[in-house]
Amino acid sequence: MDWVPIVFVTFKILALGTAMFFAIKWHYDRGEKGDRRAALRTGGKMAAVFVLVLLCVALVTFVVSRMLGLDLSFP
Repeated sequence: MDWVPIVFVTFKILALGTAMFFAIKWHYDRGEKGDRRAALRTGGKMAAVFVLVLLCVALVTFVVSRMLGLDLSFP
């Protein structure tokens, strides 16, 4: 049962990383027709928003699990 979180977290990182790569690539390709700098700026903003949302979700998960009395200490 200890392998389940490792597999799911790995899959989630791969899936979200792939989706983020293609989203940035799409914006970059779209920007090649026009302003390249705007496309890179959009990609950077999307990456920053993604990291902030990921941190917020982790914080909310931590707070809720502590409220439920789950033991979050490392062995």
